[in-house]
Amino acid sequence: MSDDTCDASSCPWSEREAELLAITLELLQEHGYDRLSVEAVATKAKASKATMYRRWPSKADLVLAAFIEGTRSSAVPPHTGSLRGDLLEIGRATCQHAQEHTPTMRAVLNEMSHSPGLQAVMQEKFVLQRKLVLDGVLAEAVERGEIAAAAINEEIFDLLPGYLVFRALVSDRPPTDDTVRILVDDVLLPSLTGRR
Repeated sequence: MSDDTCDASSCPWSEREAELLAITLELLQEHGYDRLSVEAVATKAKASKATMYRRWPSKADLVLAAFIEGTRSSAVPPHTGSLRGDLLEIGRATCQHAQEHTPTMRAVLNEMSHSPGLQAVMQEKFVLQRKLVLDGVLAEAVERGEIAAAAINEEIFDLLPGYLVFRALVSDRPPTDDTVRILVDDVLLPSLTGRR
């Protein structure tokens, strides 16, 4: 779970709910999705199963919520003062979370494949939040004169996180800081600045 704190307006969970989600992530990393049970989380957290199921109606809902909470810090703009710095920080955070939560991500993606409800939550609470971060980073770069607004296109938003998550999930070559640097310096910045 992220060390970031959040106030009532920015954090969707109560302190107790955040604790339950942290325990869920801990048990996921220990046992994997298939061997995780809502009952095990309730037992370790000294919570009732009824409380758990009232808040998260299924194991898939619980795991998705835990994943979103565990990666919440990657939905915070880095504000380094430069486009390159911001993109590198976003890339590093994406790598760190992808590597920490690879089994959880695989389980979430699998469950999403047959649950439109989970797809909608993932889109709203995870994908859209990260797109908004990149929106902000690129808008700040336009304001600083680093890039032109016309250089921004929809494909840019998926390129950095999409490639890094792909490498973490389906490859035996996990992404590294060098992966992030090459992606930013040789692909993203040339595309955005028009300098090849």
